[in-house]
Amino acid sequence: MKTFNIIQPTGSCCTTAQAKNIEEHVTLNDRNKHLPIVIIGAGPIGLATAAHLVEQKQAFILLEAGNEVAYNIRTWGHVTLFSPWRYNINKAAKALLEETDWQEPDLDILPTGHELIDFYLKPLAELAHIKPSIRLNAKVVGSSKQFNDKMKSKNRDNQAFQVYVEQGNALHMIEARAVIDATGTWGNPNPANAAGVWLKTEKALASHIEYGIPDIKMNVEKYANKKIAVIGGGHSAINTLLSLAELQKENPSTQLVWIMRKKSVEEAYGGEEKDALEARGTLGIRIHELVDTGKVEVITPFYVSQVKRGESINIIGTVNGEQKVLTGFDELTVNAGSRPDFTMNSELRLSIDTVTESVQALAPLIDPNEHSCGTVRAHGEEILRQPEKDFYIVGAKSYGRAPTFLMATGYEQVRSITAYLAGDKEASKRVELKLPETGVCGINLADKSNSCC
Repeated sequence: MKTFNIIQPTGSCCTTAQAKNIEEHVTLNDRNKHLPIVIIGAGPIGLATAAHLVEQKQAFILLEAGNEVAYNIRTWGHVTLFSPWRYNINKAAKALLEETDWQEPDLDILPTGHELIDFYLKPLAELAHIKPSIRLNAKVVGSSKQFNDKMKSKNRDNQAFQVYVEQGNALHMIEARAVIDATGTWGNPNPANAAGVWLKTEKALASHIEYGIPDIKMNVEKYANKKIAVIGGGHSAINTLLSLAELQKENPSTQLVWIMRKKSVEEAYGGEEKDALEARGTLGIRIHELVDTGKVEVITPFYVSQVKRGESINIIGTVNGEQKVLTGFDELTVNAGSRPDFTMNSELRLSIDTVTESVQALAPLIDPNEHSCGTVRAHGEEILRQPEKDFYIVGAKSYGRAPTFLMATGYEQVRSITAYLAGDKEASKRVELKLPETGVCGINLADKSNSCC
C-alpha cells in the first residue's frame, strides 16, 4: 500500500486530526483502485458485464452460485425465448467471440434457453479473457464495506467492499472496489397466495407445485391424465396451458383448470388478430380456442388465499367476495412472477422502490401499469446509481417485481456502468440502444409462433 505525505498550503488551518483523515482518504483510494470489480451472477447480464470490463481493461471476478454459467437458465432451457438472437447477443461479447472461430447464429431465429447457453454464453465464458476470472459453485452470502456495517459512515465511500463467498465447506472474503449484482429474480417466485404471502401449507406441497413453465415433454407421467391447475393470468400461464394442451391430445383424461384474478378471461387474450406484434397475438388466439372448445376450464376472478393437502390438493379462495374451495387437483403450476432477494445486500445502503422493489429511480420508467417491455426507455449508470457508491443492481433484479425487463436493456445498463467505473463518464451518459416499438421481450413454449411479454 502506498502512502502520501500531505503538504499543507501556507496559512492552512487544517488540524493534525484533519490531516490524518485526508491521508487515510488518499491511501484508501489509491489501494482500492487496484482491487477487482466483483460481478455476482454469470447469466447473460453478468457475462456481458465481464465482456465490457475486458473491453475497458478493468480487472474483475465473476461469481456464479451454480456449477455452470447461466445455471438458472438451464432450469428452463426447454423454453423458447420470444426475442430473436439479434437482441440476445451483447456487442462487447460479440466482438470478443469474433476473434475466435465462434459461429454467429442466425440473428432472426428464436433460441431456446439451452441454445442461448450452448451457442453463446458457454463459448463466451470459455474465452481466455474471461474464463480465469470465473468462480463456479461460489455462493455470495453477504456484502459489506470494510470496517463498516450498514450503520457506520466514517470514510464509507472510500472503503473497499468485502464480498463473502461460500464454496463447498470453505468461506472466502473478496475485497472489491465495486460490486455489480446481476443475480436476477429466478428461483425466488411469488406464491400462489394472492396476497403474496408464503404459507406453510403451500411449502408442504412443493413436490406437486411447479413455479414457472414446466418441461411437460420430460415429465409426461407427472401430468398425463391428471387434474392440473394453472394459476396466473399472464403469458407464462398461457404458455404452460398450451404445452399441457398438447399433452391432453394424447392423454384425453387430462383436465386443465385456469385460475386467475382478472375480471374476465377476455382480458388475458390481448389483442389477438389486432395485436401489433403478430406472435404475441397468436398466443391469445390459441388460448381463446382452447377455452371456447372446453379443453381449458376458466375460473375467474378468483383470489387464492391458501393451497393445502386434503384427499387431493385443494385451492381455497374468494370469488366475488364469497369463499370457495376448488378440489381434486393432482398438480399445480404457479405462474405468478418472481421477486428480488436482497438478503446478500442487507449490509449495504440501497434505494429500493417500495412498490415494484426495483431500483428507486428506475421505478417510474418500468411501472407495468404504464409500460410494456417495448416502451421502457434505455437507461444507464446514473439511473441505477445507489446510495452505496460503486454498488449496482442490474438486469432483471434491477426491475424488482416488474415483468417488463428486456435482455438488451440489461446490456445497455452494464455498458454504461462499466464505462463509468473505467472513468469514461461521457460514454456512460450516452444511450446506445434502440428498441423496436413493439418490444422483443419474453418467452414462448409451445412453438416458435408464440410469444410472451
